[in-house]
Amino acid sequence: MAALRRLVSAVRASSASLHHRTSACSRSLYSPPTLDPQTDLKAAAAPDLQPLHRRGDPKGRNVQWVFLGCPGVGKGTYASRLSALLGVPHIATGDLVRDELASSGPLSFQLSEIVNQGKLVPDETIIDLLSKRLEAGGIKGETGFILDGFPRTVRQAEILEGVTDIDLVVNLKLREDALLAKCLGRRICSECGKNYNIACIDIKGEDGGPGMYMPPLLPPPHCATKLITRSDDTEEVVKERLSIYNKMTKPVEEFYRARGKLLEFDLPGGIRESWPKLLQALNIEDGDDKRSAAV
Repeated sequence: MAALRRLVSAVRASSASLHHRTSACSRSLYSPPTLDPQTDLKAAAAPDLQPLHRRGDPKGRNVQWVFLGCPGVGKGTYASRLSALLGVPHIATGDLVRDELASSGPLSFQLSEIVNQGKLVPDETIIDLLSKRLEAGGIKGETGFILDGFPRTVRQAEILEGVTDIDLVVNLKLREDALLAKCLGRRICSECGKNYNIACIDIKGEDGGPGMYMPPLLPPPHCATKLITRSDDTEEVVKERLSIYNKMTKPVEEFYRARGKLLEFDLPGGIRESWPKLLQALNIEDGDDKRSAAV
């Protein structure tokens, strides 16, 4: 935690020399292997996932994972389920930004303009918000984490690499037409803050390719009348976010692929179909988990 705070200060002091300071920073848990610059990234080793139970991993500490994926792919849904299953906090940088917006604090006006235009929040701002969240969690005794929405740039990945050990990076993937429909169907309960989706996605297979069915995730009656749409969930802004993501985050995928930490997972459909297959891909064994049967 202290290492992250020191790094935030370093970012603010001189971003030009950040890479050198990050490289020199002592890692809290490990030092990654040195990679041959000529390494074929696509041939880099895939993560070696040992059987994982809800109490933690074989290293004797809770997992430290990152979830990547386009806006609307479902990072929050699956990360929160795994968070509850494994007993680690789910930290979504998007939620941190929205909380800051709702607080009407000093950053809220600047963030509002950035978010409404579909642009990425500056590194320094995200790191500052994340640092505060991790510090608050440390005070409460939290260990381990599942990060959702961070890192989004190679610079952010290097910063994170400089202060902690990321065990695994899960890259969730979904076809773009389904992604757009999901984003436009997102709704939030203004009272409890839970997320729902009113889109019913039923894409027929073409030219021998598979179709996709994703039923809506509808709210209970007490939330149904309180649903609101996120201000940035318009078709224009969603398409801009997807374009920015593809340009900015592909290098992050390569960054972690080169280190043998990237697990690619193509979502085959809705939660009912995808959740048990994701658990299988992660080699997670938990006989008590019943949520694989949930819609």
